Amino acid sequence: MLVELFFNWLWLIIILFAILSQAVKITNEYERGVIFRLGRFAGIRGPGLFLIIPVIDRMTKIDLRVVTMDVPVQEVITRDNIPVTVDAVVYFKVSDPKKAIIEVENYMLATSKISQTSLREVVGASELDELLAEKEKINQKLYEIIDRTTDPWGIKVTGVTVKDVKIPEEMQRAIAKQAEAERMKRAKIILAEGEYLAAQKLKEAGEILKAEPIILRYLETLAEASKEKNTTILFPVEMLGFLKKFQQ
Repeated sequence: MLVELFFNWLWLIIILFAILSQAVKITNEYERGVIFRLGRFAGIRGPGLFLIIPVIDRMTKIDLRVVTMDVPVQEVITRDNIPVTVDAVVYFKVSDPKKAIIEVENYMLATSKISQTSLREVVGASELDELLAEKEKINQKLYEIIDRTTDPWGIKVTGVTVKDVKIPEEMQRAIAKQAEAERMKRAKIILAEGEYLAAQKLKEAGEILKAEPIILRYLETLAEASKEKNTTILFPVEMLGFLKKFQQ
């Protein structure tokens, strides 16, 4: 009799322990428990220790920490028809656990897919120069699109960064040639501007000294040539006349 009573109490304790283990839930400070009672939303619990009704209640844990998601490499044609491959990083977190569970089946997958689509859309609408020189502008566009799309899902995007932009090697060579041509063009413009200013100054000096600008330019060249050793200098007749007049 006592043995039978002992086993009865033992089974009762085991059943109570099993029920209690299903009823007691614990969530960390950065987690929340979304409770469904018989299929209907019943509230959000946590952090800490709380009880649910076994069998009747079902709980899903949601992590509220910022998630760092790598956007896979995307192959895109820019607006100026340049093929590029780009990748990015999206930082986001769950701002509303209820929406993250009810409004979307898998918020992680959905955020990843919308990030890939948005990256292709923004890069495809941009020119290569803008993509390389104005990354902050591209990041801002991506942030606005992804954040606006994921907001109904209870997701808050905290940042988007384009990591790398790669272009084909033949296009890299073409860009390098273009940059070299641009540098040569600027150098020629600067040289021409210097020559123009020098001519203006010579003209002004000629008016003051009553001499032709070409003679003054010759004098300037002479001064430079005289710095070299073993240099023979020939004076034109016009120069000799100018020097005689200047001595008088």
